[in-house]
Amino acid sequence: MTILRWIVRLGFVPAILVGGNYLAITVSSSGASHAWLAALILGAVLASFLAENFIPYHRAWNLEHSDKWRDIFHFLINESANFLSILALPLLAPAIPDLGFWPNNWPIWAQLLLAIFIVDFGITMAHFASHRINWLWRFHAVHHSAKRMYGFNGLMKHPIHQLIEGVCGVAPLLILGIPQQIAWLLIVAIALQLLLQHSNADVRIGPFKYILALAPAHRFHHLNTAREGDVNFGLFTMVWDWLLGTASFDPTREFTSADLGIENDPDYPTGYVAQLIAPFRAR
Repeated sequence: MTILRWIVRLGFVPAILVGGNYLAITVSSSGASHAWLAALILGAVLASFLAENFIPYHRAWNLEHSDKWRDIFHFLINESANFLSILALPLLAPAIPDLGFWPNNWPIWAQLLLAIFIVDFGITMAHFASHRINWLWRFHAVHHSAKRMYGFNGLMKHPIHQLIEGVCGVAPLLILGIPQQIAWLLIVAIALQLLLQHSNADVRIGPFKYILALAPAHRFHHLNTAREGDVNFGLFTMVWDWLLGTASFDPTREFTSADLGIENDPDYPTGYVAQLIAPFRAR
């Protein structure tokens, strides 16, 4: 059993990060329905839950904190919005300036990596700004109110904040002329990344923790004070954090629910509807 646990600790991230995106590219290239991409994301969610129960970082985070249905609503509504936004691209195309610079002759995997690099910068900068600008923080606080870290936390976002991040990340891609196929693959890549970034699985990624914005790095970002938590903003990579001077690691640090949440707002609403309303209320 110990050997099997180590196999999962070492193999879970590559299986989701590399295997999941490879499968998405294969499905997309085959001309299959985009519903299969949604099924792939749901399969990754199931795999994440299984890994979290088999190799948990913190066992208590696998237990419901009166947040199960709230997080399910966040996941379904926000991910549905992502898929609908891609379906709407042909309708929006006439209103979007297209410079036609997208390298359509590149292999699909290379185009996806380019899209990831660009969206990583845009969303990371929007995330960084959300910790500096009060009205942005009011919407982003929904995400930081979580008292445990597990796969579903990645899509626990206020829809308005998700829209803001999406515009910052995707607008440059649209102007460059990203094909719809690559946009579909990018949605899958982001969903898989968010699962891994907030996972409760006790994975081992070695020196990649300094490069990839996965759970071992992102847990520091969810510390409940600005003194400690204003670090590790990256979506896909830690590149921009190293350049901003916001990268932070402490290999001896252990995390519990007492370390998470919002220190100066411990009674932040926990229900889905209440969280949609919270940014508009004085707190």
